[in-house]
Amino acid sequence: MIRPRRNRKSGTVRSMVRETAVSVNDLIYPLFLVDGKQIADPILSLPGQNRWSLDMLLPELESCVKLGINSFVLFPGLDDSLKDADASYSYNERNFYLKAISAIKKEFPDSCLISDVAMDPYSSDGHDGLVVDGKILNDETLPILAKMAIAQADAGIDIIGPSDMMDGRVEYIREELDAHGHEEVSIMSYTAKYASAFYGPFRDALDSAPKSGDKKSYQMDPGNKYEAIREAELDESEGADFLMVKPALCYLDIIHMLKKDFNIPIAAYNVSGEYAMLKAAAQNGWLDYNDSMQEMLLSIKRAGADVILTYAAKEFALLNK
Repeated sequence: MIRPRRNRKSGTVRSMVRETAVSVNDLIYPLFLVDGKQIADPILSLPGQNRWSLDMLLPELESCVKLGINSFVLFPGLDDSLKDADASYSYNERNFYLKAISAIKKEFPDSCLISDVAMDPYSSDGHDGLVVDGKILNDETLPILAKMAIAQADAGIDIIGPSDMMDGRVEYIREELDAHGHEEVSIMSYTAKYASAFYGPFRDALDSAPKSGDKKSYQMDPGNKYEAIREAELDESEGADFLMVKPALCYLDIIHMLKKDFNIPIAAYNVSGEYAMLKAAAQNGWLDYNDSMQEMLLSIKRAGADVILTYAAKEFALLNK
């Protein structure tokens, strides 16, 4: 009799033959920045996560670095008074987000900082692109995104993260970065970003939901699989250094497909709703959070993700130190 159970008979043997393992080096930790001092404001729909002012974020980053987390994606939360139709604060030299990038790189020069490039945190309309007469304009958005990316690169960002899903934005941003002396700054493109129902807690954190309409005219339809290949081919040809799938858990097939078909790193965003639903289930005693969280990350890695953006990064690191 063939007995596959022989390779499961002890923890040592199971570890020996394990095909996939998640390391803290695979993880990118998303963090929310706000202006001010002495702010560590809990996000109710994202248990365990906060909106941080820079002075409070620096000690948090230090604790993460000591656990082996060295990659962070930063998202700005703005007061409505700083938002306008053109997202002009995004490239304003007084932007607290840009100052924070410089301060963090000075304090942690070996860390990898990833930005968010999209209009929605800065836009009075709450959309990722420029809105005119109720329509999201694609080509007119690109110069705004490029200004944003250049300002972030000037501040010291390591990887630009265009999350807007405008057509042609990777090429436009790449050309503008190169023209301004930022040839070494990478682009992690949100390649297959779906119009998902799992973004709610993130939009709570930044108060960045659209003021009218939805994002379905630029984010991908959840029913589409092969459209992701077209998007990936375009982003790779335009100069992307990473291809991202967002969300991750409901789109493992997309992660697997892109990993099989492309030879650049695949990133997967384990989004706020995926994290929050585990937290909610655990708080009700329906799941063991630590076990289910690690299984979720393992499934994303097994599907083919080279790097995973996850709010559980620090929790994972604490469990595996």
